[in-house]
Order: sequence, then structure tokens, then C-alpha cells
Amino acid sequence: MAEAATARRSRITPEREAELYGATLDLLREVGYEALTMDAVAARTRSSKATLYRQWGGKAELVVRALRHSKPGVAELADIDTGSLRGDFQALLLREDDCAMEQSSALMRALGMAVHGNPDLLQAFRELLIEPETVGLRKVIQRAVDRGEVRADNPAADYVLHMMIGGFVARTVVDEQPPTQAYLLDYLDAVVLPALGVPVP
Repeated sequence: MAEAATARRSRITPEREAELYGATLDLLREVGYEALTMDAVAARTRSSKATLYRQWGGKAELVVRALRHSKPGVAELADIDTGSLRGDFQALLLREDDCAMEQSSALMRALGMAVHGNPDLLQAFRELLIEPETVGLRKVIQRAVDRGEVRADNPAADYVLHMMIGGFVARTVVDEQPPTQAYLLDYLDAVVLPALGVPVP
């Protein structure tokens, strides 16, 4: 998918790309994934539908790339190195303020069941969001293993992303509140680090 998108994409300014992504996410929040159409994005951004298809191929890729654009870079995640795993995770969680986290939570709810009911969306979601995040987290964990903070055979190391996503989603579902930095930092100390065998001060 990534290679095909690179070959398909014509030149577009970063400012215009950001505008298109922003409009796509606004529509996603407003109407949800199923009701979002390329026609609506074209109308909102005063662009042609043909241009959108030429750039992104379809709705699934446009939506997921817009989500990817709204998140801190994958390279930044892989490069986080504070000298301790707790510090790395704290830096990771502090990349987004409470307002941005609430917006991310709203977007995840807007996708909801659509991810599982739409093969194209699921593929784009896994390829453009889940896999890069997984690679970045593995590098963070491997550094912790190399420092001697986490045992190489700790079974929880393979489930860090699951734990982080679970905590993020559960905040809204269980507590009916948006995730916040304070909540996720507490969750990190109470759940993630103990599972990895990392002492919490």
C-alpha cells in the first residue's frame, strides 16, 4: 500500500496536505466513517474528487493517513531515549496534551466498528498506524532490555501496545471520561511497568 501510494501521489504542498487531512478528520468526527464520503471531503476542501483518489486511492487510506499525520512522528517514538524505560514511556505519553488526547479518543470512537467491518480500512489502519507504532515500541523496549531494566524473556514485552491501547480505550468505556496525561501516567505506573518487572519509585 505504501509503495503504491508513493507512486500514485502527485505533488502537493505540505500546507495543502495538512488542510485536506484536517478537513477529513473534522468530517470523521462529525459523521463517522461510514457516512464520510470523498465527495464530502472534496466539497469541504474545494478540491476535485479525482484529485483525492489520485492522491490517496480511496477513503480508507485518506482517513488513516490523516490520523497518522495528526499523531507525533513514528521516528520520534523510536528515538525517545531518556535513559530509563519509565522516562521513555512518560515522554511518549506527554507528546499529546489532554485536548489532543480527547480528540484522538473521539476519532477512535468514530472509527469504532468500521475498522473491523471494512477490510480496506483495517489493512490501512494496521499498515500505517499499528505496525509503525509496534516497531517504535519494540525499539524502546529493546533499549530497556539492553540496559538490564527488563528481562529479555518477559512475556509482557510483546503486549505493551495492547496494554497502552487498552488503557486509552477503557478510560472512555469504563469511566466515561476522556483519557488524560495524569490518568495515563498513573496507568503506566500501576499496570504497564509492573507487568514488565520495572520498579516504580
